Amino acid sequence: MNLLSIDTIRNNARFVYSKMPPSPQMEWPLLSKRAGCELWLKHENHNPTGSFKVRGGLTYLSNLLTEEPEVQGVVAATRGNFGQSVAYAASRFGIQSVVVVPFGNSTDKNLLMAALGAEVIEAGADFDESIQFAGALAEERKLHLMPSFHDDLVAGVSTYALELFEAVAKLDRVYVPIGLGSGICSVVNVRNALNLDCEIIGVVSENANAYQLSFEAGKFCSTNSADTFADGLAVRNPNEEALEIILNNVAAVVSVSDREIALAMQAIFNDTHNIAEGAGAATTAAVLKEKEKNKGQKVAAILTGGNVNREVFVDALSLE
Repeated sequence: MNLLSIDTIRNNARFVYSKMPPSPQMEWPLLSKRAGCELWLKHENHNPTGSFKVRGGLTYLSNLLTEEPEVQGVVAATRGNFGQSVAYAASRFGIQSVVVVPFGNSTDKNLLMAALGAEVIEAGADFDESIQFAGALAEERKLHLMPSFHDDLVAGVSTYALELFEAVAKLDRVYVPIGLGSGICSVVNVRNALNLDCEIIGVVSENANAYQLSFEAGKFCSTNSADTFADGLAVRNPNEEALEIILNNVAAVVSVSDREIALAMQAIFNDTHNIAEGAGAATTAAVLKEKEKNKGQKVAAILTGGNVNREVFVDALSLE
């Protein structure tokens, strides 16, 4: 993919703000004290769908319908947040949306996607198998298959990175969770467009660490499973476009355990009274894990979403 100019990113932001407000970035004293640094959270959990993905869905569908106004419906594979962005955007543009989720997907996310207007279909043991089913369904029903990684998705998501970097000057380091890669690529895009001296750290689950393995090897590596409750991180196969950007622009990719993620969910709630889903809390988990590295520095963690099942959240709050 081609990285965007700052003028293009600002134009995308104007479009996104015509559909939704920007999200806040906040420094919480108790959380900063816990982390031993000045820690800013980028609150994408405050967005209309509770996740950063809505920005990309709106931008992608706007461009698609400008180029192909005959499109009547879209289908996408998802673990939840991307599907919510698809459903939200499709409803705003008056077209049909179908989302394919793996069996055992978050009940809360399924219900929200349906409430936003999507037809929800369970198929596949994991995200990668759901993608295959969605592709076949697109052909069968004559629907447009929305990819999970695309230039237009990154263009829309880049607006959150623009907000962060313009609001918080002189960041030493930004921690970004990696699912398929649109979020971290957007941060790279804006950091580079603004010519900032700020490290970008990717964060994965140690049980779904394909991007970490690929980063360390300098080439594509997949895993046989992606067994983590942080469903936004549960990817077995890196996207090759995203991986190329990560290899050339990211300082490191670190992994955190499910326990570390759950404890970070607990810390975020205790210190800020915000709810973070697993992927959204993974960045704070990484900041806490690298406390010595970040000591006394100015750091940001992208809280990508707050869409977590009640039972999972209660378990995280109860962990000792």
